[in-house]
Amino acid sequence: MNIGIDLMGGDFAPAEAIKGIQQYIQLANNSNIWCIGKKEATESLLQNIQPKHQIHFVEADEVIGYNEHPTKALKEKPKSSIAIGFHLLATGKIDAFISAGNTGAMLVGAMFSIKAIEGVQRPTIATIIPKTNGTTGLLLDVGLNADCKPEHLNQFAILGNLYAQNILGINNPTIGLLNVGEEEGKGNILTQATYTLLKENKQINFIGNIEGRDFFNDKADVMVCDGFTGNVILKMAESFYDIALQRGLQNDEYISRFHYENYGGTPVLGVAKPVIIGHGISNAKAFENMLILAEKMIESNVCEKMKNSFANFTA
Repeated sequence: MNIGIDLMGGDFAPAEAIKGIQQYIQLANNSNIWCIGKKEATESLLQNIQPKHQIHFVEADEVIGYNEHPTKALKEKPKSSIAIGFHLLATGKIDAFISAGNTGAMLVGAMFSIKAIEGVQRPTIATIIPKTNGTTGLLLDVGLNADCKPEHLNQFAILGNLYAQNILGINNPTIGLLNVGEEEGKGNILTQATYTLLKENKQINFIGNIEGRDFFNDKADVMVCDGFTGNVILKMAESFYDIALQRGLQNDEYISRFHYENYGGTPVLGVAKPVIIGHGISNAKAFENMLILAEKMIESNVCEKMKNSFANFTA
């Protein structure tokens, strides 16, 4: 398999990305890694990676900065590491693309370069939720779609269900709708209408509404909400992790599972090929885990399975 990685994305680029590649290769992975970046900034660092036959360098003269407008930057910087990465992905040179660079540019590139799966109205992004019983859950959407319609949330549930099965290894995942109460009929217009769609959806194991207090227990494996709500929850969870570190709880087994580096990056679900977006402060371990995630997505053929699920889907 061939995995592309943007060496220029992230606060600690390119050093941490290249360290992550070395750590990944040392795990006896046989993937070919296509390293995209500026030659003068990466050449000396790449020389240290062994074995060399797994490394393929693609020069990119330009870099899209964090503060640049995504669509404008992709158009005006065709030789940027992100633009070249999506070109390689779209033309089949690589099977997955990873970057910790400009998030907006990654999302725009994913939706306009390789495009959404036919039938998917809106791709989504998800985050891992550590459960107190040692398992992991999935929350989506966490920021890509601030305003949603019921049919969007219904599709998020299908995408999350397939991801949980194929990547998290959860057999028959339970799906919960985030709401202000457990009873059917609770919530606003969006959640009330979504409940009906999820209840009738034969592709998922819908268990009803869940509340905020259910996030970290085992009530639901996949938790569905609009991107506005999901992003607030994600940022609040990050702040709780920071507070826990300030209070000296970094060695707590459960608290440590909240560290972003353990999961690497966030996949864009609902697009035709694996695209993984990393945190801007990604370190070597995070990049290593992004590569591991890309490998899992390729090996499980999860994008093709999502495509098949939506082939005859009607919202």
